[in-house]
Amino acid sequence: MRIIAGTFGGRLFQSPGSFKTHPMSDKIRGALFNMLGDIDGLTVLDAFAGSGALSFEAISRGAKNAVAIESDLAAQKIIQKNIHDLDLARQVKAIKASANAWLQTTPTTDYFDIILLDPPYNDLQINLIERLTKRLAPSGTVVVSWPGDQELPELPGLVLIVAKKYGDAQLGFYQA
Repeated sequence: MRIIAGTFGGRLFQSPGSFKTHPMSDKIRGALFNMLGDIDGLTVLDAFAGSGALSFEAISRGAKNAVAIESDLAAQKIIQKNIHDLDLARQVKAIKASANAWLQTTPTTDYFDIILLDPPYNDLQINLIERLTKRLAPSGTVVVSWPGDQELPELPGLVLIVAKKYGDAQLGFYQA
């Protein structure tokens, strides 16, 4: 895999290569960040991090920092290796836990400008996604990656502002 654009554009990183993760394609990842626009200085929560691709792309495009949460052991090891290889330890914090466990142990005062939610398509966990959106900072954006053959979720307190389909996947952009 590679970082598409920004400071680290073109740099390569590894993917877990596990059936438990579904890495977002370069095309969709590029579209996601192009639609977000200028993210310089913003904070990012990447709640189902997989390889860390969304966190690394965000940092490359100017985000202040990113929290990458991943529960799969193999994926956690890949994220740590990628953070080391890309020299991003000061900007990307890898959390070795489920998003649910993180929510239960992290102060409710931690808010993020951008929340990126790319859950496993075989276990979409809508209740968990709804709880994660409560960590959105005022005027922030939530982006949900969702199977293309299903309706995007309704998220309490948020409005779906843009929906884009990409074959078997789609992105939903939500704001308060």
